[in-house]
Amino acid sequence: RLRHAGRGNAETALAELEALGAAPPPSLPDADPAAALLANILKNQGSVDVAEDRGAVVKAVARFLYDNFRTQKLVVGGDPRLAALPWRDGGLLPRFGTAESGDAAALAYARLGVAETGSTVSWTGRANPAGNHLLPESHIVLVDSGDVVGTQEQAWERIRQETGSDRPRGIHFVSGPSSTADIAGHFVKGAHGPRMWHVILVGNGGAALLARACELAGRSRG
Repeated sequence: RLRHAGRGNAETALAELEALGAAPPPSLPDADPAAALLANILKNQGSVDVAEDRGAVVKAVARFLYDNFRTQKLVVGGDPRLAALPWRDGGLLPRFGTAESGDAAALAYARLGVAETGSTVSWTGRANPAGNHLLPESHIVLVDSGDVVGTQEQAWERIRQETGSDRPRGIHFVSGPSSTADIAGHFVKGAHGPRMWHVILVGNGGAALLARACELAGRSRG
């Protein structure tokens, strides 16, 4: 039966698929995709911040590193947007390259943010080593507000537009810190990757956007 079912022509299959129509769009926690993204990241056990410009970005990164690790050091991917940051404004000591044992935190620049799932989307390559997503204790991700989309479908459409036929080796949808409840039923962070996942939204919105996201997620800013 399976062999017989697989002998239909492509035109028939496409016509049947089109006849199914599309699923209704998901309901977001807020009409503003940026607020919805940050709120869902918080619900996914991540942490968030906002920065209106490049100077504010390095200060936000420095604040996170000091609060959690009392350090100025971090490993940074080779994305040109990261290389252009005014690192001295935050007193930071970045090392560009791939994470190694003992690195507390790595910083990456995401290509997209997906409000529906509270995810950041990156693809691997020289500008964004895969190990930087997996090895450090903390993964810090920057997302431009103009790169926030509402749904997974919109995210894949953007990926197709930006990559064409030259697909990257890996496309990472990250929707929270690494965690598991497989060990005696206890919820444990950092089981297979970073224990902390911190997303900084870069662009307009500021404190009001952050406060709105915290309200939607039922979280205090502290």
